[in-house]
Amino acid sequence: MGHQVAVPHDLSGIPDWINGTINNPSSLYEMGPAGATLEGFMINWMLNKLGWFKGKNLCDFRKLNKNGSGILTHGGSIANMTALSSARAAIAPNAWEDGSPEDLVVMGPSTAHYSILRALSIMGMGKKAFVPIPVDKNEVIITSTLEEIYAQVKKEGKRVMALVANACATSTGLFDPLDEMAVFCKKHKLWFHVDGAHGAVALLSNKHRQKVKGIEKADSIIWDAHKMLRVPALCTAVLYKKQEQMWNSFHQKGSYVFHENEVIGMDSMPFTVECTKSALGTKLFWSFAMEGQEAIVKFIENSFQQAQNLYNYLKSQEDFYCPYPPQSNILCFQYKPHIVNDQKQLALRYKLINSGEFYITSCLIHGKRYLRTVMMNPLTNINDYKALSNAIAKYALTIKTDEN
Repeated sequence: MGHQVAVPHDLSGIPDWINGTINNPSSLYEMGPAGATLEGFMINWMLNKLGWFKGKNLCDFRKLNKNGSGILTHGGSIANMTALSSARAAIAPNAWEDGSPEDLVVMGPSTAHYSILRALSIMGMGKKAFVPIPVDKNEVIITSTLEEIYAQVKKEGKRVMALVANACATSTGLFDPLDEMAVFCKKHKLWFHVDGAHGAVALLSNKHRQKVKGIEKADSIIWDAHKMLRVPALCTAVLYKKQEQMWNSFHQKGSYVFHENEVIGMDSMPFTVECTKSALGTKLFWSFAMEGQEAIVKFIENSFQQAQNLYNYLKSQEDFYCPYPPQSNILCFQYKPHIVNDQKQLALRYKLINSGEFYITSCLIHGKRYLRTVMMNPLTNINDYKALSNAIAKYALTIKTDEN
């Protein structure tokens, strides 16, 4: 119940074994044709879920008019930086040669993932280029403040390079109102980027799709397969609504890998931070090929339901407090918050870990310390919830004893 790391299929490590044996990187088709082809196939599958794919079938790899595009990268941090680089290229086409203009900023919830600020610093814009938007008590962005803050940014002579949304927030598992944010971006002609590393999978479920309503209106999206698609780490998609947005991300020369003319197959190297990358498409395809899409959807819905079941159980226990009903498979809670302070909540977490009984995490919500669970194991059930609550109550007593 700890971190957002997939419980992969039993045999899903085989593609990594194959890749490690034949060592065919998929950045260039001529080096790793199988990996490159499967990457193109799975990217088309993701684009199709967003309504961004215009091909005849998922094996249609042509550069089609008004088609979306995308690549796979080694993790969400690289993916976010890649998407923001594209946003910069859209508003400041000369930035690749001349450097980032000093008047560019990025707006987003104050709870945006740390990789957003990290990307801005790496891109030479600095952390101060991030304009935080206030969030509510559960750390969901307050969209009613967007207009006022945007007007202030413009008054200061700044240009907004992008607006970032959480889908969902890493800490709480709650979703920003994407549809409202998309309307704001369309009105002001701003790049809309959705960090859907964890929660973009809601697209696949009829039961949960409304939580990402408006995601198809984004300009770019990142989507981690190594979280909820049962793929071993790492494997993240960067997706673009318009293919030319990906083409303009980077500009570089290297005659031995980059060619002026049309090349055979699909080369992702011109569009990624990485020059060499493993066959990410192979293991993403493998995850679906073993049991099919319906099994993945069942896993997602079960994981979301597990968090709801834990919430329901803890709500029935008078010693536990849950600040919100879960929207995904992430749930935060406190044990006796009226007498167990922040330091003791954190101490409880380490007591559980050191005992070997449970592995959970912790986070801050508006400065208050919460225990945090992420339901990733399909075998977790009500007996585990009861055992967890009993273990917390038991170790809370030992914390008091230690202090005495």
